[in-house]
Amino acid sequence: VQVVESGGGLVQPGGSLRLSCLASGSRMSINDMDMGWYRQPPGKQRELVANITSGSITNYADSVKGRFTISRDNGKNTVFLQMNNLKPEDTAVYYCYAQRRSTYWGQGTQVTVAS
Repeated sequence: VQVVESGGGLVQPGGSLRLSCLASGSRMSINDMDMGWYRQPPGKQRELVANITSGSITNYADSVKGRFTISRDNGKNTVFLQMNNLKPEDTAVYYCYAQRRSTYWGQGTQVTVAS
């Protein structure tokens, strides 16, 4: 399974970005896979941001609740992370994963929130 993130960039505080995660190459449809996003801020450990199960149950880190929304489009093998009201502390490399039995990671996409 290949996992590829896109959509990162530089944004001012209060702005928005939408990250996309395309999973491909599996005999399994992503319909059967749990997917999600982690992030790694500079000098810190990787932390969970949000995930979505194969049944579309979502879970969020407290720090992003009310600001970030995770969703999936199984027809496009894609998971999205809509990030609103971004703060400087959201600056990190964001990693997408797809999971069923094994976990597959993308290479990450940089999100920088700064004025």
